[in-house]
Amino acid sequence: MRIALGLEYDGTAFAGWQTQPHGNTVQDALERALAEIAGAPVRTICAGRTDAGVHAAAQVAHFDAPVIRPENAWVRGVNAHLPEHIAVRWVRAVPADFHARFSARSRSYRYVLCNHAVRPALLHGRVGWFHLPLDLAAMQAAAARLIGEQDFSAFRAAGCQAKSPVKILHQAEARRDGDYFIFDFRASAFLHHMVRNMVGALVHVGKGAEQPEWIADILARRDRSLAAPTFSPHGLYLSGVEYEARWQLPLNGRIIAPFLPLAF
Repeated sequence: MRIALGLEYDGTAFAGWQTQPHGNTVQDALERALAEIAGAPVRTICAGRTDAGVHAAAQVAHFDAPVIRPENAWVRGVNAHLPEHIAVRWVRAVPADFHARFSARSRSYRYVLCNHAVRPALLHGRVGWFHLPLDLAAMQAAAARLIGEQDFSAFRAAGCQAKSPVKILHQAEARRDGDYFIFDFRASAFLHHMVRNMVGALVHVGKGAEQPEWIADILARRDRSLAAPTFSPHGLYLSGVEYEARWQLPLNGRIIAPFLPLAF
């Protein structure tokens, strides 16, 4: 039986999603907990692999259960074996052709940035931080130039394994709430470090180092070395995964998180 599940996690203490020999990843922790309930090894596939320090409010994964268990066992039972920074929020039995990664129509990420002269303490690890004043209008104008089907080589990590740098970015928005800037992105798929690299570029424009038109030039030149540095992972959240309604996943794979960084 194939099972889809939605989970959230604080990625601060983990070396990303993907399993590693040291075992300190979200996937490793989840598979150990699932194995406790299944009584056998369980392998998971997620909608979007997150890097070390990156969080998720709406990760979606699937696995093929070797035994039949009630839904409550896959939620409360698994959570009892998970570290406190990871929680399964829901599970659904799905058809065998459902795939958490390949069935996803789009993925959404949110970056929350504290813009204050002094670094935050209570939200350390939950938000990014930049100390110089930022121009919202300039960043909004720059973000608009990222939207569409484009070659994002300038925002691609050197070790990215994606077959093509061409992606369709449906949303790239920036807004402000007090001392916080919130950046929202939605795309068919993302390259490795693509969101953090786009945020770095927008901040570069926001602090006045470049004009908004610079984004278009960077995209056209397709050279990562000409763009801004990769921004911190701390304020980045996988905030939603969109699926067709026929899969009948809760909120289409999205979870509305009540805590500060996702509640703006």
